[in-house]
Amino acid sequence: MKGLRDHLIARISEGGPITLADYMAACLMHPEYGYYATRDPFGVAGDFITAPEISQMFGELIGLCLAQCWLDQGAPDTFALAEAGPGRGTLMADILRATKGVPGFHAAAELHLIETSPILRKAQSKTIARPDITFHERVDTLPELPLYLVANEFFDALPIRQFERDDDGWRERLIGLTDGQLAFGLGGPTALPQLAHRLSDTKPGDLVETCAPAEAATAVIGARIHAHGGAGLIIDYGDWRSLGDTFQALKDHAATDPLANPGGADLTAHVDFEALARSAAPAAHSRLTAQGVFLERLGITQRAQALARNLDGEALENHIAAHRRLTHATEMGTLFKVLGLFPKTANPPPGLET
Repeated sequence: MKGLRDHLIARISEGGPITLADYMAACLMHPEYGYYATRDPFGVAGDFITAPEISQMFGELIGLCLAQCWLDQGAPDTFALAEAGPGRGTLMADILRATKGVPGFHAAAELHLIETSPILRKAQSKTIARPDITFHERVDTLPELPLYLVANEFFDALPIRQFERDDDGWRERLIGLTDGQLAFGLGGPTALPQLAHRLSDTKPGDLVETCAPAEAATAVIGARIHAHGGAGLIIDYGDWRSLGDTFQALKDHAATDPLANPGGADLTAHVDFEALARSAAPAAHSRLTAQGVFLERLGITQRAQALARNLDGEALENHIAAHRRLTHATEMGTLFKVLGLFPKTANPPPGLET
């Protein structure tokens, strides 16, 4: 039986090398062979574990952060509570549970999830267990309402392109064939106006990644927030500005060759937060903040202590390990960053600053 590898080899044989973005899109979302289209990749039995799966504290604090933004902006009587890339629905379920006691918040909220995978949509519907979920393929179909949105490990899975600097400009890193097998190569020299600003901080041989879908999505999110109010929390691994090859594959919780098993491994790249912030204008953005610092400012240690009072033995050990994993500098605390989006007339979300 032919699989995605054969499909890609045939495509390249007929049409020539493809961009890394084309490869990622096929591997992740091909309707028959795509990674997200054919499985639930989350949790111990999957290929990776996200912060909401590690501890309920993560989603609780995110929910209360968004609720405080809503209160600070006058508690609009109708708003879109949205998540981009909701996984199994764990984060949104925790957000809803934590905000149940905020007067008027649930009555005003319309629930919107941006998810393309039919398998994950079913999981989200089961986890959240509400009949009023509106699913979206893209962020641009979100309603014209105040928007309170979270995107946790969403942007890292959007297809990127890679460009290597040479003496005269840039050459794109492409995927072609060597001896009939998938292999990386470089295209010819090309002028790239969108990377003109990177000529001043790069040298020949340096590699820069771009993500047009991420910039398009944040442009929509920023426009909604600017026009109607709201807040956005973007949480992902990456840094302020892209530099170097961060394209990677994960299978069974371990790194693997990204060309070895098309459609069988998760493909991601670090997020260029500067590009997201620039695309979100005219909405304002916060200073990029380490996840551990953000969660500590929101009170995760106090929440952890409160939950620990009812635990002992292995459950307590797991709880302590979860707190450490989310916040410690050697684990997710520094690798993951948080960027807040908000109206220029409002304060940044709690836990963040300008």
